Amino acid sequence: MGKERRPEGHGSRSWARLAELATEQHGVVSAGQLRRLGWSYASISKATTAGHLHRLHRGAYAVGHLDLTSHSRCLAAVVSCEPDALLSHASAAWLWGLYRYPPTTIDVTAPTRRRRRDGPRLHHAKLVAADRDEREGIPVTSVARTLLDQAARVSDLSLERLLERSEELELFDLRAVDELLGRVRHHSGVGRLRRALGIYRDEPAFVRSRTEKRFLDLLRRSGLPAPATNVNVSGFELDAYWERERFVVELDVFETHGSRAAFERDRLRQDDLQLLGIEMTRVTGPRLEGDPAAVVRRVGEHLLRRRRELGLN
Repeated sequence: MGKERRPEGHGSRSWARLAELATEQHGVVSAGQLRRLGWSYASISKATTAGHLHRLHRGAYAVGHLDLTSHSRCLAAVVSCEPDALLSHASAAWLWGLYRYPPTTIDVTAPTRRRRRDGPRLHHAKLVAADRDEREGIPVTSVARTLLDQAARVSDLSLERLLERSEELELFDLRAVDELLGRVRHHSGVGRLRRALGIYRDEPAFVRSRTEKRFLDLLRRSGLPAPATNVNVSGFELDAYWERERFVVELDVFETHGSRAAFERDRLRQDDLQLLGIEMTRVTGPRLEGDPAAVVRRVGEHLLRRRRELGLN
């Protein structure tokens, strides 16, 4: 058999450059990149007909095969919207690791408005350098911009989990988010993201568990007085402590209270606190997630009762 026939006008050097570029870009190239490598429109058409290139979207091609990864599909969506397009919204959240699975529909943000019959879901925004990043070779919106875009589309709880995940991955930068909120005032996600960030502005340097963050956020929304958190009182570290009412809420997580020894220590600790005139109630993670309104209502009733018992105004 003879050698594989390549598109006319392209020797081994041209193919080597194309192969190198495709390897760097998850097997995907744009029409613009092909043109910059010296390919004519006719050459691109011939290579597509011969099966050397596979058209994915208008202006986006897979090189040699269609065994595409999620990264390949995301990059193809971005390069099909050249120039200056970025993977964004839920797709960007997945690429940053904030979601476990890639979304079915790929989101891309580009500076120019255009209509498309195929390809990604296109958003229009003129983003500045601070909003732009790259991850695994794919142009993507920054973590801060991704959080803002998703704030306009997901529930409060989902947004809270996105923030928590970004913190776990050491991607969260409150200053970067504040800088973004300071210059993007008309985005529909601004208000919700500001509210969700309240817990991060008030918390100390250490990172709280999701249960603690959820609990404190619910207290803030309800208008109840904020407790001191993770404070030491008479040698006991207390999760949430209202000093005036001498009242404690212990946030129980199974992983930290699952053994029989821990069970016994917790009950002794509660008895010791009672001898000091400090009352305690316990709130579990499932209770907090399952009926948060009831948890907050009962905490409010406990605080009111304690004020009456202690003769506080």
